[in-house]
This record gives sequence, structure tokens and C-alpha cells, in this order.
Amino acid sequence: MEKKKIIGMIVGAAAFLIAYFAVQQVLFKPPTFDKQMIQIASELNKSCPIMVDAETQLDNTVALPDNTFQYNYTLVSMERATLDISELENYLQPIILNNIKTNPDLKTFRDNDVIMAYNYKDKNGEHLFKLTFKPEIYK
Repeated sequence: MEKKKIIGMIVGAAAFLIAYFAVQQVLFKPPTFDKQMIQIASELNKSCPIMVDAETQLDNTVALPDNTFQYNYTLVSMERATLDISELENYLQPIILNNIKTNPDLKTFRDNDVIMAYNYKDKNGEHLFKLTFKPEIYK
């Protein structure tokens, strides 16, 4: 009888500890980086749309699946028909890449291997191009 009580107490204590640690992991786990990206996008979007230079408006940002963060821009005075899109992409690519590598505000994204996407449309809302930078490119 005594042995059954001891075994029952040990099993009960083990079950309590397992349940306790399971609850701790589920309820008190720090937010995943996906959730942090959603929060960052939400905060940035409170200021949007915003002009980042004379030609470029940041419309919004969005946290996407696969650890991707996307900036959506409009080139406010440009039309697709009048642009050399390839030339514009080739011009912007090294500028954006340098910003990703050096901007202290993007350190958290670099540290978490975020794929950075930059989506552009013209003043009429027509899609122009999307530049995507994976960690192996910017690290």
C-alpha cells in the first residue's frame, strides 16, 4: 500500500511538472519573429502613405510567409509606358542592397535572415517590378 502511494505521488508530481512546463511554453513563449514582423508592418503602416523622396511613395508594408517582409512603393510621377524598367531595376538594386546591408534600422531583419522584397508600381497602379533580397545576398 505504501509503495502504491509513493508511486502515485511520483507520477502525480511528474504529470504536474510536465503540464506546468507545457503551459509555460504555450502561454509565456516570446512572440515568434513572424509576429514581430506583423507588428513592425502594422507600426510602419500607421505612417503610410509617405513620400520617401521626390518620386517615391511608400504605400504600405506587409509581413509575408516564408520570413519575407515586403515594401510596396509607387513611383508617383512615372508611367510604365515611358520607363525602361530594366534600367530602373538595375539602378535601384545596388542602392537598396547597400541600404539593407548598412541601415541600423534593418539589423533585426538581417539577424533573423528575413527575405526583403521591394515592390514597385507606377502612378496608375500598374505593377513595374519586384526586387527580392535573400540573406545569402545581403550577408
